[in-house]
Amino acid sequence: MNGLQRFVLAIVPRRLGQAIEKESRLWVSVCPGCGQETSIWEAGGIRYLAAGNPRRLRRCPNCGPRWHVVMKKEESNADPLPSKW
Repeated sequence: MNGLQRFVLAIVPRRLGQAIEKESRLWVSVCPGCGQETSIWEAGGIRYLAAGNPRRLRRCPNCGPRWHVVMKKEESNADPLPSKW
């Protein structure tokens, strides 16, 4: 967990922090060259209540720097906002 993630989790209520982490783990960065997937959360990022599939320039551990596509891996049936903070 990097500094930004620790900061956000420290200032938001615990249930909201858990929801942020859960949804951020669903988003993955996919390398178009080799197909390697990296969780946005594991890469040190946060993606919560986001939309779209942006492209980010990242270094792939397998094949070097490339424009990765950020995609949501699976849809969560749970409400993205916790019902009670």
